[in-house]
Amino acid sequence: MLPLAIALLVHTPPLPDPLEAGWQGTPVCEKLHEDEHQRVLRCAFPPGVGHERHYHARHFGYALSGGRMRLTDASGTREVDLATGSSYASGGTEWHEVLNVGTTPVVYLIVEPK
Repeated sequence: MLPLAIALLVHTPPLPDPLEAGWQGTPVCEKLHEDEHQRVLRCAFPPGVGHERHYHARHFGYALSGGRMRLTDASGTREVDLATGSSYASGGTEWHEVLNVGTTPVVYLIVEPK
């Protein structure tokens, strides 16, 4: 019973969403639009800038400006080349963090349905 009692006392704060998360205390996403149906974010990552650990609700992403990103999640760490104009749909992400390891700014649009 003691391990359960200790587990109940240990509280892990929830992760921030993409708008709340930033990089070294500086926001990387801005809210472009929000209404009762959706929220639209623009997230910009100059070279050497990332997005600290956060979660995502269901969303659609579009790369306004591509580049090379290092992505870390429950599956491990990998580097990916993101093409300008590429898009994806996600059912949500429990957690991940990214870092622009390329030489060009990377800019995403994220559309979250409500």
